[in-house]
Amino acid sequence: MTNFKTRVGVDIGGTFTDVALAHAGGLSTCKVLTNYAQPEQAILDGIQLAADQAGIDLGAIEQVIHGTTLVTNALIERRGAKLAFITTEGFRDVIEMRSENRFEQYDLNLTLPIPLVARQHRLTLNERMGPSGEVLLPLDRDEVEQMVQTITAGDYDAVAIGLIHSYANDAHEVQMAEALRAAEPDLSISISSVISPQMRELPRFNTVIANAYVQPQVADYLGRLVQRLKDAGVGAPVFMLHSGGGLMSVEDAAEQPVRLLESGPAGGAIFAADYARAHGLGKVLSFDMGGTTAKMCLIEDGAPKTANMFEVARTYRFKKGSGMTVSTPVVEMVEIGAGGGSIASIDAMGRIQVGPKSAASEPGPACYGRGGQEPTVTDSNLLLGRLDPENFAGGAIPLHPDASDKAVASRLTETTGLSVQDAAFGVTEMVDENMANAARVHTVENGRDIEHFTMIGFGGGAPLHACRLCEKLGIKALLIPPGAGVGSAIGFLKAPFSYEASRGMFQRLAALDASAVNAMLQELEGEARAFVDAGAKGQETETKLTAFMRYSGQGWEIPVPLPHKVFEESDSTLILAAFEDAYRALFGRTIDGLACEITNWSLIVSTVLPAVARAERHSNGAGANALRSRTFYDAAKRKTVEAQEVAREALTPGMTIDGPAIVVERETTTIVTSAYKVIGQGDGSLLLLRKEDAP
Repeated sequence: MTNFKTRVGVDIGGTFTDVALAHAGGLSTCKVLTNYAQPEQAILDGIQLAADQAGIDLGAIEQVIHGTTLVTNALIERRGAKLAFITTEGFRDVIEMRSENRFEQYDLNLTLPIPLVARQHRLTLNERMGPSGEVLLPLDRDEVEQMVQTITAGDYDAVAIGLIHSYANDAHEVQMAEALRAAEPDLSISISSVISPQMRELPRFNTVIANAYVQPQVADYLGRLVQRLKDAGVGAPVFMLHSGGGLMSVEDAAEQPVRLLESGPAGGAIFAADYARAHGLGKVLSFDMGGTTAKMCLIEDGAPKTANMFEVARTYRFKKGSGMTVSTPVVEMVEIGAGGGSIASIDAMGRIQVGPKSAASEPGPACYGRGGQEPTVTDSNLLLGRLDPENFAGGAIPLHPDASDKAVASRLTETTGLSVQDAAFGVTEMVDENMANAARVHTVENGRDIEHFTMIGFGGGAPLHACRLCEKLGIKALLIPPGAGVGSAIGFLKAPFSYEASRGMFQRLAALDASAVNAMLQELEGEARAFVDAGAKGQETETKLTAFMRYSGQGWEIPVPLPHKVFEESDSTLILAAFEDAYRALFGRTIDGLACEITNWSLIVSTVLPAVARAERHSNGAGANALRSRTFYDAAKRKTVEAQEVAREALTPGMTIDGPAIVVERETTTIVTSAYKVIGQGDGSLLLLRKEDAP
């Protein structure tokens, strides 16, 4: 996939910044606390630590791959540009009216997301395109000049342009953008026909607005990061992991930062998919739990599930439908507020609640000793014996059990009458149940049975909770790969260069215009290849084509994979068969007598992933030597149990140990409950099997 030998992946999370440095001698990893004031400083600190471990000079690094939550955080915290939005007369309130869906049906005080652009900054042009690209009302030049004067007088940092049906004909958007650039060359301008040329004005408008809102800030950050790296001696090119799970140049990312919305979590899905292929696992549920959130993704046949819609900046943070829907390629996953730093509290009914608020890295959980006063999931795990206070993060962060005890006692036990241990158990059990429910819903929504999946757990928190999660979900096998604590950063190093180009083109399948489709697909492929070739350096590529289809009268489409080919009118039969297969897989049946429609097309060009060496599988073997005996609270047994602590490096291929057990390593800790056993695998992974199902 790449000729680079020394590469570094850096993932900025809500609590930790993870670094993975691949070099001739292997892989060096580390975690440092995220610096909110200067996120690039944590990157530099982490890269220096990893380079010191590897014994290499910073100048030897040949490629830097970065994923960031900057875009998501800027949208959630409303820290963006002073923005104007230019749209068609009559459509200025689309982003405020939304879909008119009540995501919380019985909440009389429902809080809807406030638009990123206030109404007085939403400006209109008296023009109109038709859905087939026909000009219904030409754009007047005098009105364009008047709009330029309005924008100039408003002293805006950025402008988003989203005109009705511009996905079918971008002429009016381009004309308006060119006039603005001529008058103000330094103004940041985003147009929807470039950022999201798809049907449906609400997600298209939201997407171009989100892109323009964060573009000046992201461009400044990325420019600052590249310069700081150069000043430190890292002159290597910088690439960004986009939310669709591929690499793009830092220059392209600065132009289309909306594609970075889920860049960090996408790296985790790539990491899990790589191990799914190595172990020959066709059905995998990836489980990524860090300091702030937990993410789950379905991986089938070695590839993460993807989507072209995503919801960000939810007012009910993890409530589906309460956020801003954007149309950008994304690895589809479910996300909940369940991380190590998630804060526990007592609600009005006297129940323990966890999250979505997080202590993050500043001040962090109470046990960090950095001023945190609130009880968190990490504090609860420490009190339950699942963490070693002397060996957290390899001893880099000493933990303070007395601070955890005080936080839990003062905030959770005084009002409930629970003991400190019972309250800590309640916190972890609430988190585990919330994650289990999210996993069940996610698999059901995708027409899958979760009991037939293998879980792959990674992130600093997942190995602590994954075994209990498997108990709740009825999952028989759990895989913890090597480097799980920094899985997303390692995933960056395994990502292909890729770009997804999309276009709205509505057609009834019965009246398929193959020549129009082929012309459009040729344009999409040219656009995608231009982005990929900028960084892929002549590597072998592959192309994937998806049509988004529905039955006539339905409100939403489903993705339908199609062969990448030159289409003919007779191929409508092939497309119909592919649609019915996809529809049947999702809903269990098809609908007779209804015509089919295509609304949008998507084409992905990506570099070909190298073949993965198959991991040698072991399901039983000799017993591993324990370091010592420890106790931890086993949730299923509702009691403290004696457990064997074993170093991860002792679980060489075939070595096994029965639960209850604790497997320790620098970046994380794996809890093996009484119902499971753990076996070392040929590639350094840990395989946890339910004892009753193990050979």
